[in-house]
Amino acid sequence: MDKPVKPQKKLLTKNEIKKKVVTEDQKKKVLDTIMRSPRQRTFGQKASDWVTRWFGSWTFLIIFFFFMAVWIAINIHMVNLRWDPYPFILFNLVLSCLAAIQAPIILMSQNRQTERDRLRAEQNYRVDKKAELEIEDMQRDLEIIKQLIRDIKNSKNAKK
Repeated sequence: MDKPVKPQKKLLTKNEIKKKVVTEDQKKKVLDTIMRSPRQRTFGQKASDWVTRWFGSWTFLIIFFFFMAVWIAINIHMVNLRWDPYPFILFNLVLSCLAAIQAPIILMSQNRQTERDRLRAEQNYRVDKKAELEIEDMQRDLEIIKQLIRDIKNSKNAKK
């Protein structure tokens, strides 16, 4: 009448759980890297972040759109002041140079942001893994408690 007892998985001790997940020193190192203050960044990193913020702003887009409109209007309507007549070859050169300079700078800033995001994701994974291991350990303890309660009930019923 007794139910067969399932083979018990090896219970992890708290020390074993701690060994499987990040230590506090590793956690501090990751968080320091993620939250690196602007003073610790190099000049190039600061510059690329500024360029990315500026060229990605509405202010820049509006000012640049206005600049392009003025350039085109002057070169179409002003007969005496034309320096770049239609098809605006100089204007195309300026736009191409701007894009060629902007692209690598913006990519550098995005790469740094990607690295920070990757480190955050790693840290989140480690915390989640630790929580999962602790929950599994608690579930095992709960199963043991349930089995003990069943055994006590069965022994009481057997005595009656």
